Amino acid sequence: MLTRKQHQLLLFIDEHLRRTGFSPSFDEMKDALELRSKSGIHRLISALEERGFLRRHHHRARALEVIRLPHIESTPFAPNVIRGDFSTRVTSITADNDHAVVALPLYGRIAAGLPIEALRDYNAQIDMPASLLGSGDYYALEVAGDSMIEAGILDGDTVIIRRGDVAENGQIVVALIDDGEVTLKRLRRRGNAVALEPANVTYETRIVPADRVRIQGTLAGLYRRYE
Repeated sequence: MLTRKQHQLLLFIDEHLRRTGFSPSFDEMKDALELRSKSGIHRLISALEERGFLRRHHHRARALEVIRLPHIESTPFAPNVIRGDFSTRVTSITADNDHAVVALPLYGRIAAGLPIEALRDYNAQIDMPASLLGSGDYYALEVAGDSMIEAGILDGDTVIIRRGDVAENGQIVVALIDDGEVTLKRLRRRGNAVALEPANVTYETRIVPADRVRIQGTLAGLYRRYE
């Protein structure tokens, strides 16, 4: 899902690229979205990049590339939410299985605040549209805590995780610490250490020796139920 501001920014960048051939400046983006500071634009761009809608070319100034635009779905429960495809690689779906679903194992709750006891396998499952999943093996976790709210991940959300033990700098990952604690944070490598960064200014970054951290998967999507 994209927030209204994320969607507005993505459309503004796409229109600017088509019209001028180059990316808008941060001041232009800030003014277009009527934000008070450029830090909000940085967070929105990071969120769009994580969800596979936008790519930054770090070796060039003001170089943004729109990868895809989201499909807008109207819903009486969430008028300010845009649903989209969060996978970086989408499997091909034929007309015969457009409505196919995949049952993902739901492994309980993961802390988006302080780390919690290592996850145990639960018997629960969650059905997800196959068209929203790329190649690979996936599982789901329920979020407990508010330390990732600035990345659009709220307490009670269900995150879809692509299983794997490798992650790039800046990706949101499931990190297992000392084989006993697990948490959802943004990964930054710092020499022989790993920084697990929250997306909430009230929380501190946790620095852990790299040999004490194992990556359990990377964020691929988010599911939110509206009652």
